[in-house]
Amino acid sequence: MEATGTDEVEKIKSKFMSAWHNMKYSWVLKTKTYFSRNSPVFLLGKCYHFKTEGEYRALHSFQSSSAGVSTEISGNVEEFRRDFISRIWLTYREEFPQIQGSALTTDCGWGCTLRTGQMLLAQGLMLHFLGRAWVWPEALDMDSSDSESWTSSTVRKLTASFEASLTAERDPKILPRPRRGPARRDWDVTEMRNEVYHRKIISWFGDSPVAAFGLHQLIEYGKKSGKVAGDWYGPAVVAHILRKAVEEAKDPELQGVTVYVAQDCTVYSSDVIDRQCSVMDSGKGGTKAVIILVPVRLGGERTNTDYLEFVKGILSLEYCVGIIGGKPKQSYYFAGFQDDSLIYMDPHYCQSFVDVSIKDFPLESFHCPSPKKMSFKKMDPSCTIGFYCRTVQDFEKAAEEITKMLNSSSKEKYPLFTFVKGHSRDYDFASSPLHEENDLFSEDEKKRLKRFSAEEFVLL
Repeated sequence: MEATGTDEVEKIKSKFMSAWHNMKYSWVLKTKTYFSRNSPVFLLGKCYHFKTEGEYRALHSFQSSSAGVSTEISGNVEEFRRDFISRIWLTYREEFPQIQGSALTTDCGWGCTLRTGQMLLAQGLMLHFLGRAWVWPEALDMDSSDSESWTSSTVRKLTASFEASLTAERDPKILPRPRRGPARRDWDVTEMRNEVYHRKIISWFGDSPVAAFGLHQLIEYGKKSGKVAGDWYGPAVVAHILRKAVEEAKDPELQGVTVYVAQDCTVYSSDVIDRQCSVMDSGKGGTKAVIILVPVRLGGERTNTDYLEFVKGILSLEYCVGIIGGKPKQSYYFAGFQDDSLIYMDPHYCQSFVDVSIKDFPLESFHCPSPKKMSFKKMDPSCTIGFYCRTVQDFEKAAEEITKMLNSSSKEKYPLFTFVKGHSRDYDFASSPLHEENDLFSEDEKKRLKRFSAEEFVLL
């Protein structure tokens, strides 16, 4: 009975935490984000211009259905909106299956860095299966009113929960909000194929124990580094958890992808190529695509603004899959910039669990209708940068291009990170506590991850 009582207390605490975060962050979704018409906007390697008369315009105000507005705009705002909304947005969720070893059915208040890590990995998988040019055909059917609807939904849920507590109901009755379903036009074979992969990628991040990159699986891998559900996760720890998750994924579609995590801010080229050339579980030959994750620190207690140009340069590359970063104690997924402000997706809004195993599960809550901006100066210095390379030749080209960028943007004696030829073992790191083992979180690696989360990296 005591355990049951404890579980009930934890569930009540989780509900209050979800309600608090929704009240705290729902206004952010409604807030309009302003973009200058006189400066280009970069989103994961793509550049957009919003040239019109006047200086600023709220992005929310652009509607594809308004003929008057679209004739006024000489830039490609709609293309930017379509591109941004097409990125996969992964946020706090509630009422999902209980996490093993805990009473938690929500990650609200502690899972934001895991969510931003999921978004980065999702972008890598989208590049792999869909390509950078892909956009969701229904993206522009979402508009700013959706964020207002989410806020209204939050109010309804809070009201229903309060009324249920008064009447001693266990499951509050929430009146559904009528949705306007977009009329799906006839899709060709390519679009149908892309939509299958679109849904499949999202399903890999579902909040259930069987999803390859779902929260439940990531927490299991985190346990091996001393983390448990409810703990804070730093961006470096999440990078290693993502690597383990991809290594252990059983879906045959994922056998052609691997993840490499830089050691001591160093990418060892031969180690990367070895991963790309490793034999797939199916026994098939060929090379794997690689997602390279580089945990770095952009300064001491605060972010050094000298790194701004480098970060902007990285986000200008089409093979960049974003940055796991944020402000202190708040993790964001950075995907672009305008001037000295970073464009990001915020995982802190708590949404209801979606069962991605059902056919035609709703997609709207996995796509964010509203980009947000933040001054680079407010960025926490600890972050993880991600790149995707489809072939060995792509990796070699990326290494050369990024090295030039690192050298040209670095005002310090040493660049932020480096690409080095050869294997890590060639540099006599075999006995180092930073040596990476192939086994699932070796003792050395556990020490390394604990040090990352406790000392070198400010937790987000």
